[in-house]
Amino acid sequence: MKRIVLASASPRRRELIRLISDDVLCVPSGEDETLPDGISASEVPLHLARLKAQSVAKEYPHSVVIGSDTVVILEEEILSKPESEQDAFLKLSALSGKVHRVITACCIIDGEKVRTFSEETRVEFYELSPREIEEYIKTGEPMDKAGAYGIQGRGSLFVKGITGDYFNVVGLPVARLLRELKEF
Repeated sequence: MKRIVLASASPRRRELIRLISDDVLCVPSGEDETLPDGISASEVPLHLARLKAQSVAKEYPHSVVIGSDTVVILEEEILSKPESEQDAFLKLSALSGKVHRVITACCIIDGEKVRTFSEETRVEFYELSPREIEEYIKTGEPMDKAGAYGIQGRGSLFVKGITGDYFNVVGLPVARLLRELKEF
């Protein structure tokens, strides 16, 4: 099997890809993530995964390159990484007591061959008090995470239930990715 190059700077994706192979090179794409007009929230991760993979594949033409992107969507609005503690508070307050979607898309490139897919997981939060949210923000954990929470950390204490792939919410649907790589 060819060497795998993961087009990502995410420490969580770097850790998860190692469940598939120990021989993985992680290279951030540095690609401009400006979105085209009219793109729907659920199309965003596929668009960005493709951009990242194509950018890195130019540098590694003899490797299997995987680009990936994750979005948190509440009522068709993407909840990106918070820009401030106040922004994190607003995002977590919006998620309180509701079900939201987490979509991770992957783009696999090997030379001229390209394969893309996306995985969706639904996550339900308990009702959160302002104090719970403030205490969580003080940990610093939500500040670099889409939707302002990490399901693999203290953010898990807010989760009432999930429907779908847990690792998809962390940032990489590894079981599906392995199957897609085998078929690829």
